[in-house]
Amino acid sequence: MMSTRDEHSGGLIPQQELPAGAEEFSQKVHTLLDGKPKDEATVEQAFSGLDEMFDRIAAGLYSLGSMLVGEGEDSVRLVETAVATAEVSACDDAAQARKSSRLALSRAAIELLDKRAPGCLAAPAGLEAGGTCIEDDDLDAAGVSKDEFARMLAGPDRDRVRAWLNGLPIEQRVTFVLRAVAGFSSSETAELLAGHGGNGAEGWNADAVRVVFRQALCSLASQLIHAVTTK
Repeated sequence: MMSTRDEHSGGLIPQQELPAGAEEFSQKVHTLLDGKPKDEATVEQAFSGLDEMFDRIAAGLYSLGSMLVGEGEDSVRLVETAVATAEVSACDDAAQARKSSRLALSRAAIELLDKRAPGCLAAPAGLEAGGTCIEDDDLDAAGVSKDEFARMLAGPDRDRVRAWLNGLPIEQRVTFVLRAVAGFSSSETAELLAGHGGNGAEGWNADAVRVVFRQALCSLASQLIHAVTTK
């Protein structure tokens, strides 16, 4: 039987700490979204001194979007969509606001991928739980810790990691990014794919996500072994 330990933890891989000022930013957004009209001066005053926070939020969303759909204008538009449609007003704190914005961006990204290639995210059939080289839903099982992978994404190995991601089958890439980078659980990932992946995607479930995620982890482990042996 497949493990379901991630179903109650909000994702397998702990999220990075929120940057300093995130809670203040979230509270100001929450206050502004009270349904009352605001003039430009009021909005500017509320966000005075928070330019760096805006930049960091946009950069984080762009990075997530580019891993899902590629670099360029499409990812910029995904950030705009996330900012416009995230249910920030219903969030109690910065962590919830971050998750809401990632959900909004991921929905739009999945819909874009299906529009580019209809059926590309159809639910896989005939998957077997024991059919992968890794039997655990964790980066550690691939030979890399969550901190090491975060450094790989942001450091000198960034291009190599991106090239590896781009070389994965699309369902593995999307599943890996949603699970390992965005921090969604298997159930949340399955819900995103089933709800926004187009025709044939309605069959996605948590078990299928786990198997496909492990397939991506096997590929990552192979990539890391190859990198070590060629140094």
